[in-house]
Parts: sequence; structure tokens; C-alpha cells
Amino acid sequence: MLRLLILFAVVAFAIWIFRGVKKTGGRASRPTQEQDAPPMVRCAHCGVHLPRDRALALEQQWYCSQAHLEQGPGTRER
Repeated sequence: MLRLLILFAVVAFAIWIFRGVKKTGGRASRPTQEQDAPPMVRCAHCGVHLPRDRALALEQQWYCSQAHLEQGPGTRER
């Protein structure tokens, strides 16, 4: 009886692995979150990265907030 349960577990595991390989075509696919990620920009004042659709633009530079836009480009350490 124990041998039958072990055999069943091995067969079930093999089928599960086979379906996973068949679904991806043998290659690892990129996560959909990474593919759908919006373009990121860097704040010209503080250097924080944020989605471009949430950033404020002025003279081809991006800012994370109205206060940083008003202060202009900052001198940040790299």
C-alpha cells in the first residue's frame, strides 16, 4: 500500500512538472508586472525615481513634487 502511494505521488509530481514546462515552452518567462511597468524618471532636485505619469516636468527635467519643481535642480551627492 505504501509503495502504491509513493508511486502515485511520483507520477503526480512528474505530471505537474511536465505541465509547467509545456506551458512556458521550456523557457522562463518575464513576469507581467515588469512588462507593464510605467517608464520611470528621476527627480532633478532629490534624485528619487518615480513613474513618469506622476512626475512634474519643467524645461526637460522631471520633479517629484511641486516644492522641488519650485526649488529647481538640486546639488545631490552621487
